[in-house]
Amino acid sequence: MSRADRRTWKSARTLADLGRRTADWLEGRLASQPGYMPNYGPDEETAELVPSLAALNRAGLMTTCSQPGLAETGYDGAWWTQHAAVEGYLTDRALFQQILDAAEALGHLVVVDDPHTGRRDEVVMVTHRDGEPYTAFGARPGPGDMHALYGVLHPEARRELDGAIHLAVIAPYYGPASHRALWRSLDQVTGLEPPDADEDQDEPQPRIST
Repeated sequence: MSRADRRTWKSARTLADLGRRTADWLEGRLASQPGYMPNYGPDEETAELVPSLAALNRAGLMTTCSQPGLAETGYDGAWWTQHAAVEGYLTDRALFQQILDAAEALGHLVVVDDPHTGRRDEVVMVTHRDGEPYTAFGARPGPGDMHALYGVLHPEARRELDGAIHLAVIAPYYGPASHRALWRSLDQVTGLEPPDADEDQDEPQPRIST
């Protein structure tokens, strides 16, 4: 990470600060982000999600991982299925409730780890390769991982993360139709899309296993 980027991240004190810097990284105004390879931007599959992710970060949910929904043959010839999903940290209880309400209205899954209430939900598998579990969302990193990922941050910002809610929101079905429904609902929470926008009907898909 360049000295300039390191200073920018080190200057963050609150989770809102971290969200704004994450949005800048997503949009290319910062070259590096803690926990990622220096001077690398978001993964290629994230490109279409950048506006939604940047809006979430500026609204108060610092995103740490996301993926689109798909069902297709992958680079290795295997059949890959992904549930659209996003996870991250937030301290704004009003935003937290808005996201929960939006998720409940459309049947999305949520995984919550809240150090203040003691709620700790089980992780959910979101990606399968040839029918076998491959990736899970919702696991809160332990202290060692947090130090490795965010050691560059100011202690005040790290304390914010330690006390924040860790949240994952996951589409219940894999594939592009459910993908659109998930990201549309989050865009409506952040104001990126009007709340009365027309919604596509999801095509029937196998429901996620919890």
